[in-house]
Amino acid sequence: MTTAKRDEKRQMKSASRLYAVQALFQMESSGQTVEAVTREFETHRFGATYDEGEFAEGDVDHFRAVVAAAVNWQAKIDQLTDRALVAAWPIDRIDPVLRALFRAAGAELVDMVTPPKVAITEYVDVAKAFFPEGKEPKFVNAVLDHMAREAKPEAF
Repeated sequence: MTTAKRDEKRQMKSASRLYAVQALFQMESSGQTVEAVTREFETHRFGATYDEGEFAEGDVDHFRAVVAAAVNWQAKIDQLTDRALVAAWPIDRIDPVLRALFRAAGAELVDMVTPPKVAITEYVDVAKAFFPEGKEPKFVNAVLDHMAREAKPEAF
C-alpha cells in the first residue's frame, strides 16, 4: 500500500470517529434509533457537499463498528468512564458531547482491535475539533488514558 493510500485510509477512519461521536450525541439528544442515525449519516454526511462546506469521506465500516459497539457495550463503557472520572462528576453530569466521545472511544477500547494509544490520540483530536479553545482535550486525554489502562492493561 502506498503512503498516500495509507494516509487516505487513516483520514477516513479519523472522520468516521468524528461522525460516530456526532451520531451517538444525536441518538442521545433526539431519541432516534441506531439504525435511523447511521442511515442518516451514511446518506447525508459521508462525503456530502452542502452550502456550508464539504463533509469528509469516512470509513463506513469503522463508523458502523464504533457506533454498534458503543451501543452494545454502553453500560460497561459508562462504568469504565465513571471509574476514570472523579467521584463528584459521574458520567451523567458531564457534557453530552464528551459523554458521546467517551462512549465512542470506549467502544474501541472494549470491543475493537484499535491499539489504545491510537484510540487516545484519535479521540483527543476529536475533542480538539469540538473544543478548540478549551481544556477539554487534556481532560479527554486523562480520562481515556485511565480507561485504556483498565480495559487493556497489557498494552502499557
